[in-house]
Amino acid sequence: MSGKEMVQTGRTDDININGTCNVLDACHEHGVRRLVYVSTYNVVFGGEPIVNGNETLPYFPIEDHVDAYGRSKSIAEQLVLKSNARQAKSSKSTRLYTCAIRPAAIYGPGEERHLPRILSLAKLGLAFFKIGGPNVKTDWLYVDNLVLALILASMGLLDDIPGRKGTPVAAGQAYFICDGAPVNTFEFIISPLFRSLGYAVPRVKLDTPIALAISRFFLFICTLFYPWLDSKWIAQPLILPAEVYKVGVTHYFSFLKAKEELGYVPMTSPREGLAATISYWQERKRRELDGPTIFTWLAVTIGMLAIFSAACLPPVGPLKWLLAIHLFVFRKMLVIRLVFLAAVVAHAAEGVYAWFLAKKVDPRNAAGWFWQTFALGVFSLSCHYGTTNL
Repeated sequence: MSGKEMVQTGRTDDININGTCNVLDACHEHGVRRLVYVSTYNVVFGGEPIVNGNETLPYFPIEDHVDAYGRSKSIAEQLVLKSNARQAKSSKSTRLYTCAIRPAAIYGPGEERHLPRILSLAKLGLAFFKIGGPNVKTDWLYVDNLVLALILASMGLLDDIPGRKGTPVAAGQAYFICDGAPVNTFEFIISPLFRSLGYAVPRVKLDTPIALAISRFFLFICTLFYPWLDSKWIAQPLILPAEVYKVGVTHYFSFLKAKEELGYVPMTSPREGLAATISYWQERKRRELDGPTIFTWLAVTIGMLAIFSAACLPPVGPLKWLLAIHLFVFRKMLVIRLVFLAAVVAHAAEGVYAWFLAKKVDPRNAAGWFWQTFALGVFSLSCHYGTTNL
């Protein structure tokens, strides 16, 4: 999980803790025999470096988690594992066997938590910084490898295999799952993905303590607006403490236990996974309305409003100064009005051209391309060309 959802304590607890309790109760009620829980690295990681960690590590103290997500996932995992071998309500001979999979950060086609948030910031021009040094290493997990691990974990809970007696091998166990190749997040996935989509690669380097201080400011803002975090008008925070730890502090784990007990070996290499991810996002970008950065939006909007005010509104209050600046540049009122008219006509013509172009290559977003290009002119049109050339 990422973004403002991580700090919505009530909602997160309701889903991760109460929801897990409901699942466990349903398993007990209906005699379900196997339950694989998808957990997270955050049950043991809380900001301190971990190198080649394994399942012997203790749980990170509940009270020290920096967000509701990590805390609630830790509680839920412990509930699941403590429910291992619980007898079914209707049959004393039927038991529920449980285990937990602790995946690394997930990437790949269809992943909707990490990369969409990162790319939305890149689209706005706000993903201009990278956190930590190049020596920071973390794990990632391609989605197909996650599916493989879940299947193997489910098989590891079978208690009716001919010739095998006793408790299933995975019963009551937790397993770290990853691609098995610790990488620097910015070098491995962010920079290649940004380049392939035409976004600016992060250049500004932030030390982890500085990034953490900035993230705590955004956490404070989220806390102030907590009752309205579900509202769409509340923007996502730029970054949160857990996200800083995720990319700015070395932490990676061994999947040796999963290999020995479940037979898990990644079926897709990081190189193959990254290639598939880039291809997926290139195709997705072709189908979506792209646009320039938020700085371009602000510059063009303010510029058009300024020349409109000077050309059409009476010079009252601050508008006197605005008109004076325009007269200094253009010399005559007639010229100001002609420039404004020419700008409107040019934007309209570019909007119509963008609409015709979109009708050929992106008909679903044709209206959106018209209005965006009408507002931003050539800046939107250049994004349109970039999308069609992916």
